[in-house]
Amino acid sequence: MSTLKFKTSINCANCLRAVTPFLDAEASVEKWSVDTNNPSKILTVEGENPIPELVMKAVSQAGFDIEPVQA
Repeated sequence: MSTLKFKTSINCANCLRAVTPFLDAEASVEKWSVDTNNPSKILTVEGENPIPELVMKAVSQAGFDIEPVQA
């Protein structure tokens, strides 16, 4: 399973509710979570082969900022 991390503007429970249908609909994502306690609001995505561009598109469509975290 691969893991990707992104810096986002998802910062509260309402934000999580708003983005949930978009990330749940993304086929390459099996599991995801957002660390809202982290100042960078890190989104962690897991899947067999998650596609970064599609994850970023899903979060953007929900109305949030997103950028990859450089390893």
